Amino acid sequence: MNHLAEQLAANDMSEFGLHNSNDNDSAAIAGPSFQLAAGNNPAAFAHHFIDAKSEKDSLIKLAHGTTTLAFKFKDGVIVATDSRATAGNVIASQTVKKVIEINPYLLGTMAGGAADCSFWERVLGMECRLYELRNKKRISVAAASKMLANLVYRYKGMGLSMGTMVAGWDEKGPGLYYVDSEGQRIANDLFSVGSGSTYAYGILDSHYRYDMEVEEALDVARRAIYHATHRDAYSGGIVRMYWVRETGWEKFPLEDVGQLYYQYHPEIQLTNSTESPLTIAPLA
Repeated sequence: MNHLAEQLAANDMSEFGLHNSNDNDSAAIAGPSFQLAAGNNPAAFAHHFIDAKSEKDSLIKLAHGTTTLAFKFKDGVIVATDSRATAGNVIASQTVKKVIEINPYLLGTMAGGAADCSFWERVLGMECRLYELRNKKRISVAAASKMLANLVYRYKGMGLSMGTMVAGWDEKGPGLYYVDSEGQRIANDLFSVGSGSTYAYGILDSHYRYDMEVEEALDVARRAIYHATHRDAYSGGIVRMYWVRETGWEKFPLEDVGQLYYQYHPEIQLTNSTESPLTIAPLA
């Protein structure tokens, strides 16, 4: 009976690519091990065959596009994203939640590979909770962003694709950091990440001020995401916005970019574009 059970267990393990290694010189039986990429150096294998930055012609090209932004102002941090996920030239989803709620005072954004960002920021959420349990206090935004940078730096060159922002509020006030899959970590008052970020920066550079009121800050963020979705084919769906303040983050109702089109372009004159340019509603 025991022999039959061992045989069935071995068959099950072989189906999932697992195997037991028996050392003839030792009576101990090694546990199951997972197969790595072919070759003596898995990191070099991944670097050769996976292109995470569209800089070379590889067998596996990670196509990604999005628009995310965050900025600090006098009353906290505004975080805004679109919701479109693409797979090459195909729109895979229009309802992706690109803001990850790490804890009640900390948010992360997704840009790059959806699986990489989602997985590692959830790992960050686990590590932040363990920090709270060990130290009896909430982790700072700087420490959380450094923790994420250290986590992904160990896999540098292995094909990760991440461009995330970590925003939150701690004892020092509002905090905002950019962290990518190369382990780069930057602090600033304003960031936009993704294929539509150049269009979003056009709005942010024109209208961003640190002393804005909450409604004005939300309108600038909404307008920046909308214009990015209007010009960038890889961005679209809905606008998702959060406000991070001393009492924690607050999220706002979702807004369809299709409806925002009629709000920001009330009149379209289809004549000679030089004589009658597109009319854009002024900022409130």
